[in-house]
Amino acid sequence: MIPAVLPIYNRAPLSFVSGEGSWLVEADGRRFLDLGGGIAVNVLGHAHPALTAALTAQAGQLWHTSNLYHVPQQEALAEKLVEQTFADTVFFANSGTETCELAVKMARKYWHEKGQPERHVILAFTGSFHGRSSAGIAAAGSEKMIGGFGPVLPGFRHLPFGDHDALAQAMKAPDVAAVILEPVQGEGGIVPVPDQCLKGLRDLCDDTGALMILDEVQCGMGRTGKLFAHEWAGVTPDIMMVAKGIGGGFPLGALLSTERAASGMKPGNHGSTYGGNPLACAVGNAVMDIVATEDFLSEVRRKAGLFRQGLEGLVAAHPDVFDLVRGSGLMLGLKCKVPAGDVVQAAYGQDTCIVPAADNTVRLLPALNISDDDIREALRRLDRAAASLVPA
Repeated sequence: MIPAVLPIYNRAPLSFVSGEGSWLVEADGRRFLDLGGGIAVNVLGHAHPALTAALTAQAGQLWHTSNLYHVPQQEALAEKLVEQTFADTVFFANSGTETCELAVKMARKYWHEKGQPERHVILAFTGSFHGRSSAGIAAAGSEKMIGGFGPVLPGFRHLPFGDHDALAQAMKAPDVAAVILEPVQGEGGIVPVPDQCLKGLRDLCDDTGALMILDEVQCGMGRTGKLFAHEWAGVTPDIMMVAKGIGGGFPLGALLSTERAASGMKPGNHGSTYGGNPLACAVGNAVMDIVATEDFLSEVRRKAGLFRQGLEGLVAAHPDVFDLVRGSGLMLGLKCKVPAGDVVQAAYGQDTCIVPAADNTVRLLPALNISDDDIREALRRLDRAAASLVPA
């Protein structure tokens, strides 16, 4: 008999009942060190007092009105995002997947309104992940994502990740509307795009007029030590997808855009009943007030250096288990020599949560305010997990 909850997740046999900071408490009382952060969501850890206060205060006043009316909390958050980024305007949704849907629509509508509807193709890359909606799986294009779901949304062309010549050639096609790219591939195994490649892509977009869409759902909101990962390369996109960390654990997504890229969108072209409601945006404002400060981001960079140095030592100490460390900031991956799933299970055995990814990699996505002591404890637990995988 099928369970009441649709059985589409391979869930670990864990049920967490409370959390504080970088720690989770299991129903049986065990304390787990959370290095997964709800898959890069809990940027300020669990039960952060500022987020709790913001949500509680808003819950006592107003939960939801819909986007038929002005939402002051939404407008305040949009102003903060515009002030801190390249963007001129923001659309709020509930998830990263929803922002992908709008990014695709916006890029195609831009060219349609310019009288060039034939420019509808969006270039994407192998190893990418852009959510699980029809547009998201079509953009990823892998058999794992699209297999069995019938006709795939057309208008996507896939290129090998890192093949500069293939990209340069593909950009010459007269039907190309945009390029979509994660500055750091998350699900693909924590694979950063080199700064010079992002700069080269920006140049190609400028030369051809194609829109540059960046998916910063996982690598944004301070995760790499800048507010958004593309800032390291000194480039700006035309459209950017944001979610996960922006709500600190409350469902919230945002599509950021330049005025030019958004110029085709008119009233009625898109919408969301829940997107940017008072509850979500109250929390989003509290997150921005903390994360989008240089003091906070400089601490992320410092902690990232401490954690990465320790992980490099872990790889050196366990060469039969780990191959290398890669990533940026506190978005780090350990490429494994043993099955990554075994490493995840061994970490559970040490009361530690980590996240699997493609390319036989495990992801380390802790709270951005994780303490130095918790980083050191994480390294001790991962060391014991690795040791348990090597035959005596």
